[in-house]
Amino acid sequence: MRIQGDSVRLRVSVSEVQRLGGGHSVACRTRFPGGAALGYRLEGAEVDAIDARFDGATVTVRVPLDALHDWSGRPDLVSLSGRADLGDGELTLLVEKDFACLNPRPGEDDGDRFVNPGTTAEA
Repeated sequence: MRIQGDSVRLRVSVSEVQRLGGGHSVACRTRFPGGAALGYRLEGAEVDAIDARFDGATVTVRVPLDALHDWSGRPDLVSLSGRADLGDGELTLLVEKDFACLNPRPGEDDGDRFVNPGTTAEA
């Protein structure tokens, strides 16, 4: 999850996309010293557009079921996006497939990420 200004972006692995396409949700939690935690949950829902809620500990992003099912089954669809009204502005929401890094980093496992479209096959 990346939060910047009034923007939330979730990057989703191959297995998470498969889980979402199968009608399940995905969630993650980051713990902090002192016992606090911040989490996110991504789920399909009977909603008209992508929306988000925050309960003080967890950001929940809901995606329309039809859009989520279509996105999960199509390799050519990279992201789902939407905007939620804040009253005095908009919250931008982006859910995207997580691609492997073009330049691998020590200690980082790209095994559950999508093949980066910038990767070129060598003959």
